[in-house]
Amino acid sequence: MIRGGRNCITSSPAFSNDAKKLLLCTANSVSIFSVATGLKVASLEGHTAPVTTVIVDPILPEDCWTASLDGKIRFWDFSVPSLTLAFDIHLPIYSMVMFTCRPSRSLIAYVSVEEYSSVSKDLFGQIRRVSLLDEPLLSGGDTLKEMEEPKSIVMSPSGEFFGVCQGCKIHIWSTSVGKMAKETTLHHTQLITVFAFHPTKRMLAVGDATGRVLIWKDIGDVKLTSVTSEDAAESSCTAFNWHSDEVTVLNFSSDGASLYSGSKEGALVVWELDTEKKQVLPMMESPLLYFIFSSDPTLSSAICADNQVHILKMPSMEILRTIPGIKPRILDRFGFLSYVKTMLISLTRTVSIDPSSGIAAFSTANHCVQLYNLLSDTEVTEIQVCERDHQPEDDGVRVAVTAIALSRNGSLMTTAETSFAEGNLSGGLVSLKFWVFVPDKKTFSISTVINQPHSEAAITAIDLNSRRSMAVSISSAGDFKTWVCNSDKNLTAEDSNWICHGVGSYKRKQITAATFCPDGSLLALAATTVITIWNPLTTELLFVFGKLHTPVLQLSFAGIGFLVAASCCPHAPPHLSVYDLMTLDLSWSYRLSIEAIATKERSSYFAVLAWLPDLSVKANEEIFRGKDGAILLFDTSCPKPVAIWTVMEASGGSLSFVEDSEKSQTLLAYVNRSNEYVLFDPYSDETLKTSAKDYEVLLEAISKKRKRSRKKTLLAERPWETKFCGSTLSIPPFRDACSAFFASKMGKKICERVEMHPDSHSL
Repeated sequence: MIRGGRNCITSSPAFSNDAKKLLLCTANSVSIFSVATGLKVASLEGHTAPVTTVIVDPILPEDCWTASLDGKIRFWDFSVPSLTLAFDIHLPIYSMVMFTCRPSRSLIAYVSVEEYSSVSKDLFGQIRRVSLLDEPLLSGGDTLKEMEEPKSIVMSPSGEFFGVCQGCKIHIWSTSVGKMAKETTLHHTQLITVFAFHPTKRMLAVGDATGRVLIWKDIGDVKLTSVTSEDAAESSCTAFNWHSDEVTVLNFSSDGASLYSGSKEGALVVWELDTEKKQVLPMMESPLLYFIFSSDPTLSSAICADNQVHILKMPSMEILRTIPGIKPRILDRFGFLSYVKTMLISLTRTVSIDPSSGIAAFSTANHCVQLYNLLSDTEVTEIQVCERDHQPEDDGVRVAVTAIALSRNGSLMTTAETSFAEGNLSGGLVSLKFWVFVPDKKTFSISTVINQPHSEAAITAIDLNSRRSMAVSISSAGDFKTWVCNSDKNLTAEDSNWICHGVGSYKRKQITAATFCPDGSLLALAATTVITIWNPLTTELLFVFGKLHTPVLQLSFAGIGFLVAASCCPHAPPHLSVYDLMTLDLSWSYRLSIEAIATKERSSYFAVLAWLPDLSVKANEEIFRGKDGAILLFDTSCPKPVAIWTVMEASGGSLSFVEDSEKSQTLLAYVNRSNEYVLFDPYSDETLKTSAKDYEVLLEAISKKRKRSRKKTLLAERPWETKFCGSTLSIPPFRDACSAFFASKMGKKICERVEMHPDSHSL
């Protein structure tokens, strides 16, 4: 099983004591990177839920502590790596700090947990004190405070204090050995976003949502003065004003003489505490999330919201190395993502995976497409799809990549971009771009740019033909266009041009999905609730079937002569339908909201990603808590799933089969909406055993959604109508009309039978 994607978006990293390694929380594991090379050298595997904390032991040079949402605290030797100790407090741990007193041999963990069985129905977050050396270990430890939700805990470098921020307050406790922690509360008039303790003094730095930085002195006293805008000049408190957005990062230098503050605008400022002078350091390209120092005063690390981990040279802030992760998708603050979710069809089809290489193309928030190798968990390259400086943000115009398609061999990429007034996709500039891969440069180069390919309508999906240089684009205007590449052999791939080959529509209905069959001889299009089959070379309509009650948003050919159709509409009954193309009849279906479909050539198996927001409620099982979806593996001939795996963050996720050429096996890749992913062998005994744990419970919940009706699908009254010819034609049977498709499929099936039973066939 391979995991990857995000590096450290929600949890702070940690340097090793010798500053030669950087430890990052990556999903259910901790990845260890070399500071010198930026490459991954090891990982700590064992947690069954996302790791939320990693702490390097201050005395033992190669040991660290980890905490996870699985409720377990683990102690590792990360030089091997190997697990040394494990403790289970049976509650999800969102944050943890450690206090170790060597003379008394006490080991105390202060954890921020989630407890749904709390006496107060509104207070699910708790700060608890757990003595790890007690036998037996008390479940959950002693409760210090209850809050609305779990909060991140911060400990002072000296280990004397720890605290959490809650709204406009900071709660601070002392870590006195042998005593219950004593709480002190600091009050502020603004929302507190971050705080940090001074390394040697009883001093606290606080950042708020307005961009102001406050310095409290002599913390730990019984009484502390509330801070308002008028009394900021009091001797007990100092205020720094520079940031225009909320403060996200605060950290004192190791000698305590300076304070580093960072904010959402990506700026990092150094404040001299004695003189109150400031120095603005070079701005990052993305908002800062974390900023930490190492034992080496010349090295630090900054983690940004674009999922890039930078290793910096101090004090110049020069970026020495970058550990890239998958960049976030389109940001909500641009108004695009929140708007398209309300439309009938999804305009966020911005992830495309090449099954033959495991290369995935992600549309990022900075108008780029990032190519990422899922098998090696490394960035391949990043392509700037559209320039940013020609669209100033203050005029209300936004630019977003609305669709991506990557060819099977990774040699061709197609993108669609739209510039629009915030909250309105109509009337903007739409561009369709074709890119070719240049091996020497190891990146894509632009080949053809087509402006307004569907008048002023936005492109909602693109698909590439796997057998010939052909593509199809569909738009919100209700038409589709096929595109072909010129065949001039004297031109290089970069100089080739793409032109429109055909235009079509069906009864002026909106086209909501499109896909080519594996051999490229057929094109399936969904005209809202109707499925149509076309000849892509002649743009002739061959057949119409599948009159449904919900718009079809996804189509995919599967197995020998099957077509999978699915939808995921928030305000309409969803469906997963499998059609037999031999008879044009519905074979079987379920009432499931499908986010993605994955099919594999020469295989009757296909997988779907189902969004089940009420999974934990309907299944009534603790093991499904926090999970909102499932991956179901089907055989086209049978409605009963072969295997089921529950997943988190299924809404907006992607699914694809990937060929691992080094191990000669087929893996299934799942990418969730946060760009974390996992690759696993769906056919292995171990994977099927994992599926069996929740198979029966989940199957019972899903089976209630299955449609039992097997009514024959009605054909349209005049299925031969096209945009170009209205005369009544004598259409031959489907098998004869699509002979190229079925000949290739039957040929592949015979070859497979010969390979399995060579003695039973003769030429």
